[in-house]
Amino acid sequence: MASSRLTTLVSVAHPWMCDTMGHMNVRHYAAMFDDASFQLLGHLAGPEAIDNHDLGWADVRSETEYKHETEAGALLTIHSHVTRLGRSSVSFEQVMTGSIDGVVRAVNRTTTVRFDLKARRSAELETGLRARGEALLVASE
Repeated sequence: MASSRLTTLVSVAHPWMCDTMGHMNVRHYAAMFDDASFQLLGHLAGPEAIDNHDLGWADVRSETEYKHETEAGALLTIHSHVTRLGRSSVSFEQVMTGSIDGVVRAVNRTTTVRFDLKARRSAELETGLRARGEALLVASE
C-alpha cells in the first residue's frame, strides 16, 4: 500500500491572530486545521464530488495537541494523511510545522463520517474515495 502525506495548507501566523502573550491563539489553529481538512477531504472525494451535493462530511471527533509556541510571523505548513478507513468513516492526522525550521507546532487528529445529506445518515465510502484514502494511509504515530 502506498503511503503519502499531502500538503494541505501553507500559511502565516499574522499578528492579529496572536493573544496577549504574543502567541497564536488556539482559535486560529482550529481554523487552519479546518481549512486543511477541506483540502484533504476534497482530494479524497475526488473530482466527481464537485457537482454532488447529496454527500458531505460530519466530524465526530477532533483532538489537537499543542507542541510548540507559534509567534507572529511564523510561516506554517500543514501536512495531512489518513490513519484509518472505516465503512463510512475516515480518521486522519494533520501536522502543523514551521515551514522554515521544521518544528512541529501542533498535531490534530480527526474522525469524520461520510454523510448522506438527504437521508441524514452515514453513507458508505465510495470506491474511488476509498482507493484515494488508501493511497494517503499512514500508520498512526
